[in-house]
Amino acid sequence: MARPDEYRRSEHGCSGAGALTRKDAIAVPGDPVVIDLVTRARDGDKQAFDSLVERYAPLIWSICQRCRLSGADAEDVGQSVWLQLVDHLDQIRDPAALPGWLATTTQRECYRVLRQPGAARYVPDVEDIADKQAATAEQELLAAERHAVLREAVGDLPPFYQQLIGLLIADPPVPYAEISARLGIAVGSIGPSRGRCLEKLRRHPAIAAMITTCES
Repeated sequence: MARPDEYRRSEHGCSGAGALTRKDAIAVPGDPVVIDLVTRARDGDKQAFDSLVERYAPLIWSICQRCRLSGADAEDVGQSVWLQLVDHLDQIRDPAALPGWLATTTQRECYRVLRQPGAARYVPDVEDIADKQAATAEQELLAAERHAVLREAVGDLPPFYQQLIGLLIADPPVPYAEISARLGIAVGSIGPSRGRCLEKLRRHPAIAAMITTCES
């Protein structure tokens, strides 16, 4: 992953996106982690920028999939979105608006690709876009935020609980007998261990903040 200042405009023809504020972005509760990452990325912190890419790449990809873009077109859209962000990092006035800005910018880039001359692709009904765009993008944005929070919380668990969670959510399901053998615990201990693990997740600051936000 290149540093923010290593990005350069290419043949994608990215248009200016303007300063990042809540005016053109979907409103979501400000996540202190996101605000910190944006602030550090704006100051040239490569690791912070990479974390933002890792956190929101699934959101961009899901919007591209909804618009039925090919893999190559989705890559084009993703690169264009991140290039636009790099160009405007120093203009960010409201870091909490970044997730919504990414969703909105990705949608615009998808429609740009879909409307290129000679593009034999699915193009959404223009009359339906205005009505459906905001609601769908907000759902995708909230889902991406929840997944990012969950990944953060699981990443902070002790290794044993990380392994336990991974085995419990595996697809296809892993039999309890196999989980017992892999982790070296009795089958009867799996349930209580899972309960303690979930309690740790609920108490994680990011998860607790998300729960409070959803309840308010």
